[in-house]
Amino acid sequence: MTRIVICGALGRMGRRIIAIASGDPEVEVAGGVEHPDRIPSKDLGEALGRDDLRGVPLASSLEEVIGSCDVVVEFSGNTTAAVSHTKIASLHGKASVIGTTGFTERELREIEECSRTAPVLISPNMSLGVNLMFRLVEIAGRVLKDKGFDVEIVEIHHRFKKDAPSGTAVKLADIVREVMGIGKVVHGREGISQRGDSEIGVMAVRGGDVVGDHTVYFLGIGERLEITHRAGSRDTFARGAVEAAKWVKGKSPGLYSMFDVLGL
Repeated sequence: MTRIVICGALGRMGRRIIAIASGDPEVEVAGGVEHPDRIPSKDLGEALGRDDLRGVPLASSLEEVIGSCDVVVEFSGNTTAAVSHTKIASLHGKASVIGTTGFTERELREIEECSRTAPVLISPNMSLGVNLMFRLVEIAGRVLKDKGFDVEIVEIHHRFKKDAPSGTAVKLADIVREVMGIGKVVHGREGISQRGDSEIGVMAVRGGDVVGDHTVYFLGIGERLEITHRAGSRDTFARGAVEAAKWVKGKSPGLYSMFDVLGL
């Protein structure tokens, strides 16, 4: 049994993770953490209107519930809070699964430091399909390197998403840069100028209730290859987060990704 505490428990993703975890016989929801201004009750079941979770604590501080879990699942959506939660988890020898995105380089270094004392699994996207997409893009980029193909990345998300481009799009661009040796990333274009040979275009579209679409275009002369992932619901990411929590429990200290979960 893997006991999890969800940070950002009453958010859009937190609620779906709780729903998926509650239906998994190998997982126990041991607690939730939420911003104090958003807590209607200290009882998670009461806050969510779910009788099956009555008695499960909902706290404003991870310190209050850290002792009851094996894994901290971080989806607070706030990078400062996420780093703090990861530090607390590592100090208590608990594993972390981090789905929050938008970290600065400094924050990522702090998370890496935490992974020296406890297992930390971080991914810009918990979807199993997206992580397979990462590998497919890597393969395509390696094969098409120096073959005259341009690369463009387009991502679409709901109007409420805070960071742009998405963490997934940033990861895709990083993969292409590494395998194809392309040095420059261009975020949108305007004016009168020709596309550069050594650049990746990354476009972020925001609107409506789009859960998340990502397409990588490999554009050659007379042909193009498109690798696309479209998420139909947040359950896609929630299932991946739950699988990640089960996988990371009991692992040695270190920095892990969804590639490790999938064996890619």
